[in-house]
Amino acid sequence: MEKVNWKVGGMSCTNCALTIQDYLEKKGLGEVRVNFIGGDVSFDNSQHIPQEELVRGIKSLGYQVLNGQEKTESPSRFELKNHLHRFLFCALFTLPLMLHMIPGLHIHWLMNPYVQCLLTLPVLVVGMNFFGRSAWNSLTKGIPNMNVLIALGALAAFGYSLYGTLANKGPEFQFYETTATILTLVFLGYWLEDKSVESTQRALKELAKEEKIMANMIAFDDQHQEHIFPVESSQLKTGDLLLIKSGEKVPADAKILWGEAGIDESLISGESLPVQKKMNDLLIGGSVVVNGTLKAYVTATGNATVLSQILRLVKDAQTNKPPIQLLADKISAIFVPLVILIALITWALNFWLADLSFGNALLRGIAVLVISCPCAMGLATPAAVAAGLGRAARNGVLVKNAASMELFRHLRQIVFDKTGTLTTGGFVIRQFEAREDGFRQLSTDPEITSVEERQLLLKKWAFSLEKYSNHPLALAITREWKGKDELRWNSIEEMKGIGVKGIDKNGDEYLAGSYELVKDQTTDDTHNIYITKNGIWVGWIDLADEIRPEAPAVIQQLKQAGYTTILLSGDRTYKCQQLAEQLGIDTWYGEQSPEQKLNRIATLNAAVPTAMVGDGINDAPALAKATIGISVGNAAQIAMQSAHIVLMNKGLTNLPLALGIGKATYQTIRQNLFWAFAYNIIAIPMAAIGMLSPALSALAMGFSDVVLGINSVRLLTRKIV
Repeated sequence: MEKVNWKVGGMSCTNCALTIQDYLEKKGLGEVRVNFIGGDVSFDNSQHIPQEELVRGIKSLGYQVLNGQEKTESPSRFELKNHLHRFLFCALFTLPLMLHMIPGLHIHWLMNPYVQCLLTLPVLVVGMNFFGRSAWNSLTKGIPNMNVLIALGALAAFGYSLYGTLANKGPEFQFYETTATILTLVFLGYWLEDKSVESTQRALKELAKEEKIMANMIAFDDQHQEHIFPVESSQLKTGDLLLIKSGEKVPADAKILWGEAGIDESLISGESLPVQKKMNDLLIGGSVVVNGTLKAYVTATGNATVLSQILRLVKDAQTNKPPIQLLADKISAIFVPLVILIALITWALNFWLADLSFGNALLRGIAVLVISCPCAMGLATPAAVAAGLGRAARNGVLVKNAASMELFRHLRQIVFDKTGTLTTGGFVIRQFEAREDGFRQLSTDPEITSVEERQLLLKKWAFSLEKYSNHPLALAITREWKGKDELRWNSIEEMKGIGVKGIDKNGDEYLAGSYELVKDQTTDDTHNIYITKNGIWVGWIDLADEIRPEAPAVIQQLKQAGYTTILLSGDRTYKCQQLAEQLGIDTWYGEQSPEQKLNRIATLNAAVPTAMVGDGINDAPALAKATIGISVGNAAQIAMQSAHIVLMNKGLTNLPLALGIGKATYQTIRQNLFWAFAYNIIAIPMAAIGMLSPALSALAMGFSDVVLGINSVRLLTRKIV
């Protein structure tokens, strides 16, 4: 199945998005998603319809498929490219029409209806070229948009004025300035709306900013001499060798072959402190080498890079519609015909019942048309979602489905996996003992005289054996007890499921492993590693998962916020209890199989909306089952994880921020929708009874969207936690 992703220009409101979505769905395309704020359109071309045909169809609707280009055709020299240009052009002709409103200023020739008509015509042409064309296209497709109201209002005022001019009816028929003012001020409002909406995507744009990064590519001549060639990052291919110096950006995803360095990965993790990287570690394209020099080979370029995957997933999330938006979409779809009906009723009531003149009644009807704003209802949710997703992504929180935002407000309890989530997945030695009884049985050994010497021997033997094993427990022992003094083996063998056996030059046999080694000598099976020499149990070692340094503070923060915390793990129950008590977790469940975890989450979900926090690998079913699945994972794994939320900095630090952004985004959506509905409920009656002129109505309509943009932008800077 062909997945298509496009950039479409010209969308200005939710009706535009609905028009394009309706067209593509009628073509039989699946998974159609349209985001009018970012201009992103995606769909599955299961019908294998030629893309050129679909591009022509969208163009016929009045929109343009850009595919990353500013324009597919060269603009003419005098083309007005954006709303600011249109506003400035129209203002040149509109301002003279407004001069008669200045007290004491009377320029008689400007009052001539033919002069006013000539001044209005350029504004009308520009306005109809934009609003009229968009309105007509939307009407022919059966989904009238906001521009229908603007075009009707402007044409009604101009037509009435033109009739009065040609019939020589006098000044009471002159509403040319109304026509020009409506169009000019709406262009101003649209430009302000564009700027405010653009700012809701500021964080995401910073993340997506593409620069031509110069890379130092390593090549070898026929004498195997190394040479450095500067190339643009766009020319790199998988497998190319790179030299990356201190202060330089990593030009593409890569793997370190040589060197160590501190890497600033704040562009996707939100963490300002550099991360130390060494040989075989992965580098994320766009991160910065703070100190050190590296040689690496390219592992991914273009759309395959981690950053590109993140941006794609965030854009996909933006096109998802939270349930709260459905009501606004339904109202937006019928809003324009409803407002036209209200405007006609307004004119009729004012003309027939209020005994106003035809012209004054018409002005009130036009004011109703112009002040009504379906854009506000359509903009309320996307603007907030764009700002929320942008801030989340910039701080290392990837929200993979915007509908999740609405679920955060219901959460009451947080379930944590243990290994890899509350702990690092690594181990540390918690305690050990060199058994005096065991060493006494080795009385021929002259080195055994004190507790300290017994402990040194136990460490030496354990290190000498475990250095030959890749088991996580063995790696922890060799890391902590590494020393120059070690035994040399004549033979060494790793016994699967039991441990490691070594025989030294004297023929002595040493073993490090599980309880199986000593089960005939003791019933104590609570230790991790048992050490024997010549079959005699000489000591044991206990290791513990290394707790994430941020875990205690995060758990306390969540409890203070009113969440119930739960530990759910497959580890031994007594270990889960120890960890829960150490961190202050309310409830714990140990020795849970994957199926039991799934059932436990289902039970918890049935009682109270529940979030599950796991490492995104073994916990995938439980993460998918929870109300909200939150993965603590490696950024390179994000596309494969089944969680709703991914914390990309490999830690729990941003968990409270993720929960806070979700709640704050939903709160902002509700505030925006309240404003959008309240504005229309109050403004339309005010226009209908003559409290607002068409000019003021045009200004108010534009600023209603600006208010939503400003409120949404607050998400980028407001205190969340």
